[in-house]
Amino acid sequence: MPKSALPVTPLHAALTRALGPIRALASVSGGDINEAFAVTLSDGSRVFVKTRADAPPDTFAVEARSLDFLREASVLRIPRVLAACEDPPFLALEWIRSAPRSPRFDTLLGEGLAALHAHGAPAFGHHEDTYLGPYLLPNAARPDWATFYAEQRLAPALERASPRLGGVRDKVEQVIASTSGLVSVAEPPARLHGDLWSGNVMSDEHGAPVLIDPAVYGGHREMDLAMLALFGSPSARFFGAYDAVYPRSPGHEARVALHQLLPLLVHVGLFGGGYVRAVEEAADRALGR
Repeated sequence: MPKSALPVTPLHAALTRALGPIRALASVSGGDINEAFAVTLSDGSRVFVKTRADAPPDTFAVEARSLDFLREASVLRIPRVLAACEDPPFLALEWIRSAPRSPRFDTLLGEGLAALHAHGAPAFGHHEDTYLGPYLLPNAARPDWATFYAEQRLAPALERASPRLGGVRDKVEQVIASTSGLVSVAEPPARLHGDLWSGNVMSDEHGAPVLIDPAVYGGHREMDLAMLALFGSPSARFFGAYDAVYPRSPGHEARVALHQLLPLLVHVGLFGGGYVRAVEEAADRALGR
């Protein structure tokens, strides 16, 4: 075999079947969980590929459908899916060259996210379960947001995080029991990204926002906004642009902690006890303490 040839691994063979002959494959940054590669095809074009050896077989097929679910309603750019495979598990997406954010980045993101949310979703839930990192998210529909959030989000996240929470578990259980009273404003289900933090918003070659790595479902739009505020510090310009398209409901400030509780519990389960204090503070704030 010529020295310049790529080793024929199962991943390489599967990529070749899906995309055609491969000229080069180079490792790139892909986050905390997946491996990622820049794949150069025989015509010189590039493709972004991510994989994880221990991923459940349907992981990347679910993500491909989640990207399509966003794209059909989004004015924001969503990466095009080129291929998804179960064995070996991988997802191939269009290569998007990143450039510095344009001066209008925050405005475009605010307007685009508001339009996505306003497009709506069929129910509080989704037609299939999705993944948040390695965690399966149950998406069986519920009649209202409070019930869905308590039963399908907070309760499962609490069980995963419970061994590290100690006495803080009791406070989270109080929040779960009180959810219907804490979500005091009824809204129709919004089409959510579901894992919206700064690392899942990139800028393309024009400096415009691109949404990546979703965990979609129909839910309360304050979930996306609360998570972005927790792990992203969006600007006043972003919120002004959002409100100009789809104004936030009265009292939204008081519900931020309630909706930040989920990602904090997930982080306890994934990354350990360093987030326990933040969970306790969010639970206290959600309960008005």
